[in-house]
Amino acid sequence: MRISLNWLQELVELTLSPEELAETLTMAGFEVEEIEDRRAWAKGVVVGKVLECDRHPNADKLSVTKVDVGTASPEPLNIVCGAPNVRAGIYVPVATVGTYLPKIDVKIKAAKLRGVRSEGMICSLAELGLAKESAGIHIFEQELELGSDVRPLLGLDDVILDLTATANRADALSMVGVAREVAAITGKTVRLPQAPEISIPDTQKNLKLKISQPQACPAYIGTVIESVKIAPSPAWLQQRLQAAGTRPINNVVDITNYILLEWGQPLHAFDRDRLFAVSGTQSDLTIGVRFAQSGETLKTLDGQMRTLSSQALLITAHEEPVALAGVMGGEATEVHEGTQNLVLEAALFDPVAVRRSARSQGLRTEASARYERGINAAELELACRRALMLIQDLAGGVPVQQEFADARPDVGAMSRSIELRLDRVNQILGPIDLEDTTGELQPETIQQILTALGCQVTSSEPQKVLTVTVPPYRHRDLEREIDLIEEISRLYGYDRFCDTLPEKTEPGYLSLEQQLTRQLREAFRAAGLTELIHYSLVKPGQDRQIVLTNPIFVEYSALRTDLISGLIDAFQYNLEQGNGSLNGFEIGRIFWQEEDGLLEAEAIGGILGGDPTQGKWTSGGKERPLTWFEAKGVLESVFQRLGLKVEYQPSHQDSRLHPGRTASLWLQGNRLGDFGQVHPQLRQEKGLPDAVYVFQLDLDVILDYWDRNAVLVPKFRLYSTYPASPRDIAFFAHLEVSVAEIERAIALAAGELLESVELFDEYRGEHVPPGQRSLAFRLVYRAQNRTLTDEDIEPVHQKVRESLVEKFGVNLRS
Repeated sequence: MRISLNWLQELVELTLSPEELAETLTMAGFEVEEIEDRRAWAKGVVVGKVLECDRHPNADKLSVTKVDVGTASPEPLNIVCGAPNVRAGIYVPVATVGTYLPKIDVKIKAAKLRGVRSEGMICSLAELGLAKESAGIHIFEQELELGSDVRPLLGLDDVILDLTATANRADALSMVGVAREVAAITGKTVRLPQAPEISIPDTQKNLKLKISQPQACPAYIGTVIESVKIAPSPAWLQQRLQAAGTRPINNVVDITNYILLEWGQPLHAFDRDRLFAVSGTQSDLTIGVRFAQSGETLKTLDGQMRTLSSQALLITAHEEPVALAGVMGGEATEVHEGTQNLVLEAALFDPVAVRRSARSQGLRTEASARYERGINAAELELACRRALMLIQDLAGGVPVQQEFADARPDVGAMSRSIELRLDRVNQILGPIDLEDTTGELQPETIQQILTALGCQVTSSEPQKVLTVTVPPYRHRDLEREIDLIEEISRLYGYDRFCDTLPEKTEPGYLSLEQQLTRQLREAFRAAGLTELIHYSLVKPGQDRQIVLTNPIFVEYSALRTDLISGLIDAFQYNLEQGNGSLNGFEIGRIFWQEEDGLLEAEAIGGILGGDPTQGKWTSGGKERPLTWFEAKGVLESVFQRLGLKVEYQPSHQDSRLHPGRTASLWLQGNRLGDFGQVHPQLRQEKGLPDAVYVFQLDLDVILDYWDRNAVLVPKFRLYSTYPASPRDIAFFAHLEVSVAEIERAIALAAGELLESVELFDEYRGEHVPPGQRSLAFRLVYRAQNRTLTDEDIEPVHQKVRESLVEKFGVNLRS
């Protein structure tokens, strides 16, 4: 929020410089992002009167003027001006020679313009930093003292603090709230704006209230005001709104915006005659609050026709929508130049209801920002009276009827009491710095701080516990004892407490999951894959997707169900950008929904493709596609490095993968993931090379395997000093029997003497029975304590033969 120090000075005495005040507020938890010193924008600019105005002899669009600047110059200044609205007899802001205008970065010098000497510049509001664009010079409407400083006249004798408050401090979104905070910090007294009682005759009964949702709208004040004269606001009001970053519109709308800035209470003014037109009546008017029906429409003040959802909270006139409650009014009932009668709304809306209503329309306004954080319920009537007083003074309005619907708890229920243990305060905050020594916060200091915050404090003997009654405007913020302790430390000053460090510090460490994940990354990078990172948000339309109800982008409104789709798109993008084939991996979360709810898991995905060789001179310049076994070898090298014994089984579940070149991966009976070649049809659609392979692994399965088998730290295994004894075995086996099953059966039959088994030949063709293939394996036998003889090996090797014949019905060839 932008804080005008001139405005703030009216509410609380300021003895600090702007820089000191900014530092004090920042240390108290209110970050001051910028100090905008407007006093420098027009330093040296004075009031002048145009005495003469003639056409420039050498330029049609320029005028030559004589300007009297009073004591700033003994003689009238000769100034060349290009503004179309310059004329004799007007009072204008004049930048004299030597003046620097920082908003346009110009220092005024005497110079000749088209042959005529110019001794200054008549300024527009844009040149003084008060407008983005100006059609001409600024003209003062009244007679002024010549040579006087223009800054007080234009509101440029002010300093603006751009203040950011934390989400729990809704009271800090108002000038009164900031004034209370400054008073508590500096020990000064707050001077609240006057809001006298206004006598409203009880003769008219044309307005009625119908609050269908009292939980969403605990309080609503509707005031009928007649004989309003719409006109521009006075200069002081316009300047205060402009200093806060709000554009002046007219006196009534400006007053509602002024109260929002002053008290943090949003108001809205309806044109009563337009309300009658919308509702279709001419006598009785019923203002209602209800939730919208799905599909209802409302054209808001920004000119947008909005289709409403059931989450939108509405203000209605005879059930017809006229405003989005707490967010924005409707265009059909806005105050305009011809408005004569008003209905002024002052209401409390539930923060959750306003937040949902605003988000359903993608809107965030000054009003909704305050309602979402929580409005001070105890000062609703005060803010309303303040607005009525200003409408009477500035627009001539006459309040003729006021209706009140109130479902709030009483003021006593909004002023909670909290017990504060003094010992707990010093235990949490620690010792304070007393220059030469240290000490504790004394009860008197604590009571003084809490009293400055507006709390009522009573102590019990012997002052070990304080009973603190929280003021209504801090009701939503101060709820527990720890909240009070935070306020004490904040106002006393964080920098006035001693620095205390733990007696012993423990070195940082990585959790087991973090260590294992790092090893996975190292293994995949060692295999030549580049780590990739993709967004978790993808396009909707797939099975089992979780679709967000309030996405940032509608095009990407669902959570990804796997990593493979993103990797394929990245591969395609790299090819289209001329970067060649992409060999990469990604570790990320995937999300999906089942009948029992929403699920998520950590996964590893990867993609491989393109010619694996560095140069093509060995192949005559032709591309050589990556084979299935080469791609599988990359994955196998990672598994071997990580100590994972993975089995491959044929799979046909994923339609994106080749049905004959896809395998499911298994680790100790648990499904680890899938590995396969991209389906030819999908490859053609994406324009990918002849052979691209993808895989996706379940990270939790790997972590569980490592945790169960304690393989994080490699164990040393003695090397045998005795020679190995290799034996070969060849046979015909059915095509349905996988090599993994055969290797598992050989290892089980051979027992401890078998050191390794390796497939070294496969043949299909002539002399092989139909439906079978010829396989040849090399078995290496070795013992740790002796040299094996044929008598040791042959019985074991024979047992392997018999086992293969029994389990798989193979035809032995050797």
